[in-house]
Amino acid sequence: MAENLIISEGNREEKYKSLIPQIKSLNSFEEDEIANMANTVAALKETFNFFWIGFYRVIKDELVLGPFQGPIACTRIKKGKGVCGTSWSEAKTILVEDVDKFPGHIACSSASKSEIVVPIIKDGIVTAIIDIDSDKLNDFSEIDTKYVEEIAKLF
Repeated sequence: MAENLIISEGNREEKYKSLIPQIKSLNSFEEDEIANMANTVAALKETFNFFWIGFYRVIKDELVLGPFQGPIACTRIKKGKGVCGTSWSEAKTILVEDVDKFPGHIACSSASKSEIVVPIIKDGIVTAIIDIDSDKLNDFSEIDTKYVEEIAKLF
């Protein structure tokens, strides 16, 4: 089935408001979580042109790279390591204005300058995270936090 993404004009918040119902609709036709993750990152990449966006899934005692768009990435991340591992261990969203100032930041790409990581929580347990990197400093705000957390709840 072919899908069309309608990218709204306007500011970032207006784009999220237009995009989220489309992601919900797109994912409502598919039961496979990996397929839904793949389409979600594609929709986010196409709408915002983030430097890197993807999912890491919790498998045993590591975050394992899932569907993503952007340059190649770290494949496995330990709990509590870097921004992703910290978001997993603390079960909370982490917004980083300058990744070089984040203690223990894992530099999968030196072009990444700022980052937001949102955990996906089911029954009180983090099962995956959404990771978005920008090649611009301080590129994320509370608007991104609000809407990426809403996207995480779809999973």
